[in-house]
Amino acid sequence: MTHFRTINTTHFNFPNQKAFYKGKVRDVYNINNELLIMIASDRISAFDVVLPRQIPFKGQILNQIAAKMLMATKDIVPNWLIATPDPNVAVGLLCEPFKVEMVIRGFLTGHAARTYHEGKRVLCGVQLPNGMKENQAFDKPIITPTTKAADGDHDEDISRAAIIANGIVSEEDYIQLEKYTHLLFKRGTELAKERGLILVDTKYEFGKTSEGKIVLIDEIHTPDSSRYFYADGYEERLKNDEPQKQLSKEFVRQWLIENDFQGKAGQQIPTMTDEKVLEISNRYIELYEQITGEKFVKSDEVDLIQRIQKNINNYLELNTL
Repeated sequence: MTHFRTINTTHFNFPNQKAFYKGKVRDVYNINNELLIMIASDRISAFDVVLPRQIPFKGQILNQIAAKMLMATKDIVPNWLIATPDPNVAVGLLCEPFKVEMVIRGFLTGHAARTYHEGKRVLCGVQLPNGMKENQAFDKPIITPTTKAADGDHDEDISRAAIIANGIVSEEDYIQLEKYTHLLFKRGTELAKERGLILVDTKYEFGKTSEGKIVLIDEIHTPDSSRYFYADGYEERLKNDEPQKQLSKEFVRQWLIENDFQGKAGQQIPTMTDEKVLEISNRYIELYEQITGEKFVKSDEVDLIQRIQKNINNYLELNTL
């Protein structure tokens, strides 16, 4: 097996560190209950399962796309990001997250299409029209929120009505989250169009600052949180019932499905060969360059963990709370 330089997990202890949380992809450090340091690892997840092998440069790609997209949308809604002291690191405000993810869909694709093919015509309380083809655009984008399941291990569909009725989010706040979600998706669609892409669907996460202000948190418009089609040839492929050319993590999901894995009990994760790891890495690099219009510059340090630790410590030293 070839050795790739990747970041799997981190175990730092920073000054004033209050807590550590390991997400599917990010390692998150709480500094003094005021800042969050998010380290984008090279882990990759699909169907709510972290796959055994890491993807070179994936964390750097996600971190840098997210930072660019947060900058490009901060006139719409304030966000949590303060600095990116390392290619794999984002530092921002510690917020109280809302317990819902705002998923917005412009097209019948992915989970929505799988649900539709099962014959269901209501998704998260939203009525879907009959007679739609996979990858066809909705008349207008729909919001299909998710919330964490009771075990916290996977996301579950939930309706707007249930969110408000169960007090997960207040009606006043939820109305604001919906407004922000539609405005962000519109901006993301415009940015994608400039790059010859279609933003198909995405998810946004929001939180509240200690002053009670709603802010956008986490990553946005990345291949892990979004699905993109190439605009060129979209109509032709739709007409001919052909799969769309995608820029997203969907190709990883498709590979897993073809190898009989969808995260269900008793299923085995297929073996990811070196060739497959490199292929996925190259797809992520292609994706970065297509989404941003910029050449991807690989970070060339040999000891990634040491570099990250040094850059974070330098940042904290210069920006003492």
